[in-house]
Amino acid sequence: MTDYGTDLVVYAIPLRTRFRGITVREGVLVRGPLGWGEFCPFAEYDDREAAGWLATAREQIGAGWPAPVRDRVPVNCTVPAVDPPRAHAIVASSGCRTAKVKIADHPGSLAEDLARVEAVRDALGPGGRIRVDANAVWDVETAIAHITEIDRAAGGLEYVEQPCRTIEELAEVRRKVEVRIAADESIRRAEDPLRVAVAGAADIAVLKCTPLGGVRRALRVAEAAGLPCVVSSALESGVGLAAQLALAGALPELDFACGLGTTSLFTGDLVDPAPLPADGYLPVPRTPPPPAPALLDRYRHPDPTRVTWWLERYTRVSALLDG
Repeated sequence: MTDYGTDLVVYAIPLRTRFRGITVREGVLVRGPLGWGEFCPFAEYDDREAAGWLATAREQIGAGWPAPVRDRVPVNCTVPAVDPPRAHAIVASSGCRTAKVKIADHPGSLAEDLARVEAVRDALGPGGRIRVDANAVWDVETAIAHITEIDRAAGGLEYVEQPCRTIEELAEVRRKVEVRIAADESIRRAEDPLRVAVAGAADIAVLKCTPLGGVRRALRVAEAAGLPCVVSSALESGVGLAAQLALAGALPELDFACGLGTTSLFTGDLVDPAPLPADGYLPVPRTPPPPAPALLDRYRHPDPTRVTWWLERYTRVSALLDG
């Protein structure tokens, strides 16, 4: 495949709150025949895992996306591991009727998780939906106990995302709790996402188009999973988020709100206006959104060492894809 890396810009955008252990989101924008794409695998991902992220950018700038079947998608707001007043404020100002709450960010976090979820329920009211994400940190026994308590504090959870690491653990938890279980890491970090057997271990498949290698491949993963799907962000800027929205727009069925309202976690964005939900929805783009020149200058990475690190990583992963 042709490498469209003639125009590369390394960016750095501060986050409002620490999220996934980082306070600044970094990545590379790359321009091709159809516009701009984004390469932003997290630092802990090796080159093999990062290849999916670059494949998504290449699809965006070189092939485009399948035609959508809907013009807009419902989205949830995302609540990081913050204190209850901040959690309440995030939800109340979001305009969304579904909230995804980060939990289990450190050992012994249960009391904080319960207080955060209670604040979110208060902000949403009884009709709103709450889902929580444990990022695969619990063992089976802990997951069962904590899900029961958090479900009670939430007044009913929509689902729990990836409470444990393995498929086998998810299946065991699913048999012993009343709350639906969603699989995320078990799909996108599997050796072959098209072959991972999640149907007996989860009720919902969480798809992240960016690490899966593009909209078309994610659609094949959705079909193979055979479960209702939720499309979720990989914490991209508005440029990369467009691919996630294109996936959500192209899924044959979309029964749940998607985790795509994440640009609100940034202090700014590369696209003007930033893709922020209106009344709980985001529009489905037909073409890649261009970064605004002024914002590209504002968020151009100021550290030459990090710029070099990203460009060298991009070059290695490009060679891996082309090999």
